[in-house]
Amino acid sequence: MTSTLDILLAEWPRHSSKPVKLQVSNSGIASLHRGHPWLYAERIKSESHRGQAGDLAVVFDSKKRFVAIGLYDPYLPIRMRALRASKPGPIDREFFAERIATSLMRRLPLLNTKTDGYRMIHGESDGLPGMVVDRYGETAVVKLYTCAWLPHLYDCLSSLLEQQPLKRIVLRISRGMKQHPEQLRGLTDGQIIYGPPIIETLTCLENGLRFEVDPVHGQKTGFFLDQRDNRARVEQLAKGRRVLNAFSYNGGFSLAAARGGAIEVTSLDQSGPALESSKRNFALNMGVPAIAAAKHLTIEDDAFKAMAELVKQGQRYQLVIIDPPAFAVRRSQVKEALNAYGRLAHLGVSLLAPGGDIVLASCSNPVSPEDFYRTMCDAATRAGRPLRQIRETSHALDHPLDFAESRYLKCLFAKA
Repeated sequence: MTSTLDILLAEWPRHSSKPVKLQVSNSGIASLHRGHPWLYAERIKSESHRGQAGDLAVVFDSKKRFVAIGLYDPYLPIRMRALRASKPGPIDREFFAERIATSLMRRLPLLNTKTDGYRMIHGESDGLPGMVVDRYGETAVVKLYTCAWLPHLYDCLSSLLEQQPLKRIVLRISRGMKQHPEQLRGLTDGQIIYGPPIIETLTCLENGLRFEVDPVHGQKTGFFLDQRDNRARVEQLAKGRRVLNAFSYNGGFSLAAARGGAIEVTSLDQSGPALESSKRNFALNMGVPAIAAAKHLTIEDDAFKAMAELVKQGQRYQLVIIDPPAFAVRRSQVKEALNAYGRLAHLGVSLLAPGGDIVLASCSNPVSPEDFYRTMCDAATRAGRPLRQIRETSHALDHPLDFAESRYLKCLFAKA
């Protein structure tokens, strides 16, 4: 282990040996008993003392029976993230090592798919709430959503390196953590906390396709890993077709369609750098005959505006993919988000040739799958192109769904 990790984390202030004791509402206790990992501040009646981020917090019921223990953060609405519930036990390096080992075991099937870009730890669903770890070849990217992990990070990463040899670890910090820089003690978003600096462009493999990755500055941790299975499904639909990929980012769906035998693929995104990345990703895979043969076009524009213009031009595609960024992060934004999704569905089916396939996705957590699918179907019907042969998909194997809030990704495959 390099001295960088030792210096940054080994000497990080330890959490207090005195846990914060919490008195919690009956609804809060019931939620923890059901296995929900989040305890919100409004459900806490009293605290024994105000602890520091990373201290352990313990909940007992009115009969002094153990309910849960977890990581305490006095600065966030999620005051405690539960690590153990119903049955007490130590929270130490061995505990973290066991959780990491279990997470890695769940991903073993991916090792047989020519894939080295995947999520190793999916936060709450892998029993490590508030922490995500993605792997891109020999580089791991750790994304934290609470400062409560910082006093425990050395134990976690040391255990990870023992079980999964890596060349480098990059730290990504959530927006909420950045609001309390004094808690970070000099750590910065995108900082390499283990291993050598990144000199050349990093790449990863997904089902045999190679993609460039930017773990320091890229969206999320550098790539959108959660759509892997849906990209593979698109590949099966693309042969001989003209394809439009709206909100294309770095061309994941575009490359899958090209390898699937699409004769022409148009990547549409308002970000010039994202489109340049998609071109480089096509270049990385020119050794695949189908990709070399496909015509790849790019349009740099707002997707709503560009799709409306394509409709006016009379353009038609046999496969349309629409995978926008999150339109809603709060419940108050759901109505507006559904309106936007409806507009996209209307535009999408208007661009679809008879008998074509459309793929509609949403990563807006507050939007329920039921509301999303209903909105898509209603919008397509109003456009005179009702959806049929509908297939609904969600998360890949490395993004397990073990509690309700983890079900953010919705994807619909249909004909119109």
